[in-house]
Amino acid sequence: MNHEKFNWLNLADKFATDGDPKGMRACAKELWQLDPSSMDGAAVMAEAALYTGESEEARDLVEEILKERPTHLRGRLVQGGLWAQEFLLDKAIPCLKNLAAECSQRLEGMEPEDEGRADMGYILEKARGWLADAMYLAADPEGAAAQLKALAELPTEPEQQAEYYSKYLFMRNYRELGIREGLQAARKYGELQPAQPYQHADAPRLPEKKLRIGYISPDFREHAVSYFVGPLLKKFDGSKFMVYCYSTGRADAVTKRLRSGPISWRDLRGRNPRTAARLIAEDGIDILVDLSGHTQNSTLPITSYRPAPVQIAGIGYMTTTGVPAIDYFLSDETCVPAGDDQAAAGFSEQLIRLPHSHLCYAPGFVRELPDAGSEAPALRNGYVTFGSFNNFAKVTDEMLLLWRGILDQVRNSKLVIKSKICSIPSGERLLRQRLQRLNFELARVELRPYSPDYLEQYRDIDIALDTAPYNGGATTCEALFMGVPVITLRGRSHASRFGASILVNAGVEELVVENDINYVRRAVQIGNSPQLIGAYHSGLRANVLKSPLMDVKNYMQELEDAYRRVWRKFCETK
Repeated sequence: MNHEKFNWLNLADKFATDGDPKGMRACAKELWQLDPSSMDGAAVMAEAALYTGESEEARDLVEEILKERPTHLRGRLVQGGLWAQEFLLDKAIPCLKNLAAECSQRLEGMEPEDEGRADMGYILEKARGWLADAMYLAADPEGAAAQLKALAELPTEPEQQAEYYSKYLFMRNYRELGIREGLQAARKYGELQPAQPYQHADAPRLPEKKLRIGYISPDFREHAVSYFVGPLLKKFDGSKFMVYCYSTGRADAVTKRLRSGPISWRDLRGRNPRTAARLIAEDGIDILVDLSGHTQNSTLPITSYRPAPVQIAGIGYMTTTGVPAIDYFLSDETCVPAGDDQAAAGFSEQLIRLPHSHLCYAPGFVRELPDAGSEAPALRNGYVTFGSFNNFAKVTDEMLLLWRGILDQVRNSKLVIKSKICSIPSGERLLRQRLQRLNFELARVELRPYSPDYLEQYRDIDIALDTAPYNGGATTCEALFMGVPVITLRGRSHASRFGASILVNAGVEELVVENDINYVRRAVQIGNSPQLIGAYHSGLRANVLKSPLMDVKNYMQELEDAYRRVWRKFCETK
């Protein structure tokens, strides 16, 4: 019976991996008939119900399963999945953590030929994946990274291992990582990719030809990256460049606006990396620019095939990709100044240093933004309000302690934390517990959930506090555009100088500090000067609009000059 049972379980696992809940239900019926008392059929049925959104059915089945067999692995998996789906993080995380630990221990005790090994591995993979998602949502990127790294070490298909490892690399950016250690970790991703790159031996080497530039991303939609791509698609020099857009993600109203320019648009959704790379190669792209790096739904598996003779990464990702087929990384003189060999050593790619900003904040191509508040909130409130609208996973305990020190030195000041974690009751509870552990005076901290009018809510903020080592990008630009000064800590790596680059190019270099002490000192200095706060709020937007950060014409000139330089360099090679 065991042999037949594991055949059905393994088939159910395959259907689950293929996204076929009907197939899972068919297997569940066979398992039910084979051995109803094992509850395996009920558990597979519950898992299928979870995937189809039939939560009530899944919940009823899990209750029945765990009543009869409290230690049933798949029953507990579905229980954890239900809690994660309902954002009950304080229940989901311990459930999935215990389950993953138990499955891992059992796998270690199994022989390679044991029939139950494949099914146990499937449950472990699911548990770790859901646990990583829950931990990230709970602002524990270190825990999430550990789960993703363990997933990448499971004996799965190379493509799946590479995907998990890519997610692990992204998660590592949320906490301090040595420059050389980061490069070493990223290069391992390149080793996991099974792609056989195109050689482009016959590519015509014509230095002054009209270049075909391709941009590839899953995020040509309502996404932070979209605020920086408008100039790339609409303000290029059509006499010297042709632009192709390769979209691998879903479309929305922003997509419609972005694709309305004089470009060739390609929808690559549903294409496997090999096919997508072939289509790009057939378009004869000269320079392909990857805008995703190791972010969600990464397009690096496509660029690993080198569909274009010259490939560049940047804008949507903050550090090296580790992909051998990517030649250059887009940076600037603030993120990696000429002569800063230490920061440059963290890249597998050669650096392109633009003279000013490596990105151009152009929100007008995506949406209309509200007016900035000309009056500082402190002038009407009688107290200063600090704020952070960043993804809270970026906020380390060390950063929270700096914020507490600022509140301690600016009398009656308050702190507003606005993030998706505050939209989830269990997440808010976890956040409050963390603040209590760090001795915050909770009465001076306001937790706000995410809301569509988040930009208007900057009118309640006097001074925004950036995060480190993972700086804000679009969030910092939005705060500045809404007239709110942002204080950032310049780190040692490209990734931890994103904020510095934005502020320097926005014309407020005085808001960039070099160490923790000066971070607190600068925030306190400005916080204790209502007139200075008022001056920022009344004049910041006008100054930012005229700054290199938003100078579309100059940015595109510098970027296209860089494209031409790297193309000429390619033409000189044999």
